[in-house]
Amino acid sequence: QVQLVESGGGSVQAGGSLRLSCAASGATWRFDCMGWFRQTPGKEREGVATIVTSGRIITYADSVKGRFTISQDNAKNTVYLQMNSLKPEDTATYYCAAGVFGRGTCVPRYWGQGTQVTVSS
Repeated sequence: QVQLVESGGGSVQAGGSLRLSCAASGATWRFDCMGWFRQTPGKEREGVATIVTSGRIITYADSVKGRFTISQDNAKNTVYLQMNSLKPEDTATYYCAAGVFGRGTCVPRYWGQGTQVTVSS
């Protein structure tokens, strides 16, 4: 099994920054990509940013391009999401995921427990 533990959520004013972390443990050979997804009540979970663990492919949702940066520390099996210039519409529960990359996207197989990000105007 794969365990994903997130940290770094919280509350911030618009224009502020937060950094999320996700540490993977267990059967880490079972996935080749990691990413961040977010969800608000009544809406489907959406992809925010993903990275292939080789580091050669990174994808971002259009709504966060230029503001969010995904990175990884393979030695620690940890992926990060640096979120700058946060907007109220970024408010959501953010989930870390690990999965298999195919057809240009990271298809999640494992999920973290989620961490809340709240941006006030």
